[in-house]
Amino acid sequence: MAAHNLLGKEGEDMASQWLQERGYTIVNQNWRYSHYEIDIVATKGLVLHFIEIKTRSNEKFGEPEAAMSKEKIRNLLKAGAEYQYQHPGWKRVQYDVLSITVHKNETASYFLIEDIYL
Repeated sequence: MAAHNLLGKEGEDMASQWLQERGYTIVNQNWRYSHYEIDIVATKGLVLHFIEIKTRSNEKFGEPEAAMSKEKIRNLLKAGAEYQYQHPGWKRVQYDVLSITVHKNETASYFLIEDIYL
């Protein structure tokens, strides 16, 4: 597996733990429909969260969340709509981005951007 894929997998595992520590319940990881994917589907209270995880090992190319293009947001929205179709009943849905920067010999930094839209 390529180094960036390993970092992405590590980031998703870190994100899952970080979210659970903050009261989220993880429902699915890497949920797929067609060519769309949702990194983490979670609940907190009465809200269903679709969470995109962005992980980088340094800030050389900017913050991880800067990698969220309009196309990636559109794809997340389409995947979320399909998830809701397959799992109806949620009145409140939220799309979030969790940015993780893994620092050498330091604690990783987390930045949660809640309720994103185009």
